[in-house]
Amino acid sequence: MLTLHAAPVVRSAPDDAAPLHDAAVAVDGDRIAAIGPLDELRRVYPRARVREWPGELGPARVHEGPVPDAPTPRERIHALLRRGATAVLARHLGDPELRAAAHRGGIAVLDRPRPPVLAPAGRADLAVFDADGACLATVVAGRLVHRRR
Repeated sequence: MLTLHAAPVVRSAPDDAAPLHDAAVAVDGDRIAAIGPLDELRRVYPRARVREWPGELGPARVHEGPVPDAPTPRERIHALLRRGATAVLARHLGDPELRAAAHRGGIAVLDRPRPPVLAPAGRADLAVFDADGACLATVVAGRLVHRRR
């Protein structure tokens, strides 16, 4: 099912440009179908589910440091998701159990950092942040995997 994630949209790093207000990201499966004004995307995708978010929606983060400590590998990966990260550098996943948990969670494993960006046809890795920078929601490859209540 196609989902419209609606909020002010930042296409790349938050400092790069002003957000698109009254906007949305259309997600179809694990890919971004379109980015644009919410009203326009509602017309193009009239049967889409709409999720309205209270913060700014943008690309999920790339976690460049060590994976946070937690009791289990799964919880360590979930700690990344709670921070709005959907990618981690391979050098921080030396433990096979941690690497397996990252794979199961859909976390992208990168050889080197890359700038996060939202783009049509790109993998639907999104995050919503409040005005203080706290992560409100994380979407990995089109799946909502974290939502702060």
